[in-house]
Amino acid sequence: MDTLTELLERYATLRDTILGLEAERDELGAQIKAALLDGEHAETDLYRATLKASRRVEYPLERFREVFGDAAALEVATIDRRRADALVKAGDLDGERLRELAVVKETQALVLQPKTR
Repeated sequence: MDTLTELLERYATLRDTILGLEAERDELGAQIKAALLDGEHAETDLYRATLKASRRVEYPLERFREVFGDAAALEVATIDRRRADALVKAGDLDGERLRELAVVKETQALVLQPKTR
């Protein structure tokens, strides 16, 4: 049976290895995403790199404050979409006016698609 110190050493080694691998993965992912956004294509025998768009609705703070006031802006703090929607459901905010404020932000996620389908 391993001692607690040995378990801790192994845990720390694994954690440090994983952190290093994640940092390398993130850097490679950023480089691949940039190349794909420039129109390049990348694939291996097993995978094809593609970009998948995801969208997130946000409400610009200043416009939100102009339309709904300081008290409502403070209520939702960072203008969290779910919390703002909850205020609409509760009848505290005008849903139509909130939708008019919405700004959709798009991000790209790197996806590895198996080629064996």
